[in-house]
Amino acid sequence: MDQDSHCTAEKELLEAVSRITTSSTTSPSDEEENQPEAEISCQVRKENSEKDDTQDSSATLSPNSSMTTKELQEYWRNEKRQCKQIRLLFEIPSTRIVEHHLSKYVMYKIIILQTGSFDSNKSVIERRYSDFEKLHRNLLEEFCEELEDVTFPKKTLTGNFTEEIINERKLAFKDYLRLLYSMKYIRRSKKFIDFLTRPELQEAYGCLRGGQYTKALEILVEVIGLQERLTRGNPVAIVPTLCAIVVCHKDLENPASAFEYGEKALARLGVHTSHRYYMPLLETMIALAYELGKDFLSLQEKLEEWKTKKDPIRVFTLKELAVREYVR
Repeated sequence: MDQDSHCTAEKELLEAVSRITTSSTTSPSDEEENQPEAEISCQVRKENSEKDDTQDSSATLSPNSSMTTKELQEYWRNEKRQCKQIRLLFEIPSTRIVEHHLSKYVMYKIIILQTGSFDSNKSVIERRYSDFEKLHRNLLEEFCEELEDVTFPKKTLTGNFTEEIINERKLAFKDYLRLLYSMKYIRRSKKFIDFLTRPELQEAYGCLRGGQYTKALEILVEVIGLQERLTRGNPVAIVPTLCAIVVCHKDLENPASAFEYGEKALARLGVHTSHRYYMPLLETMIALAYELGKDFLSLQEKLEEWKTKKDPIRVFTLKELAVREYVR
């Protein structure tokens, strides 16, 4: 009798899953209809399913009749987690006036965090008016039609440093960033992502080239969280930053931390064995694994396999690649 009840419960659960699957693919929720600008990670994966660099191995799992009750529960728990609404919130809480010799300008403090859950890893950057102005000009070159109704805060001949003007611009730039992020093609564009990350990355790589590994590492660890949020549909995009962190930890004699970030980079490269960072990263990981007493044979096999498929050309080391990034 207990077995019959258990089978009946499983059957009812499977039927419920089938109904959920059918309804979710035929009619969008009221929240989705009312918030067309919201980005849902599972939709992003669907839109990019034909691209190699956006495939997620976990997406191959689908509900079927061979699953146990426990497996079905775990599947839908993961689906709910993956399909969680992902949006970024931009705040400009404060400003500061900077004076350098004959130059004077306002720096706007921008806080970027993820909505929908407690985000302890908020990102904080600073940009001045000319940075926003340059971003707007660059975006107009590619997204003129999308931005035709967007009003950009204009410069004034006098009063740029009054409290009233500064507060007006704080609100205007906050709304401007929110509007840009609401447009899918703009928020995924290199120009928008560069505006939010490039100055910090340039500083970090400059420190790396100068041997200031501690300072470089501090900046890189801070900026990579923002990069991950901005490039969710393209995990390979943050590989150079992960590899730069590997280089810093390695030169600071932190092999365990270097190996940890190297594993993250390899996981994001996946099948992209033609990526310029793939072989240098493998070589570095083999050396780190040997130093840490970890299994390096599987990494060595991947390296040998790569060499048999590629022409024998000169390949840079991981550090040589890193120091060539973001050269002004």
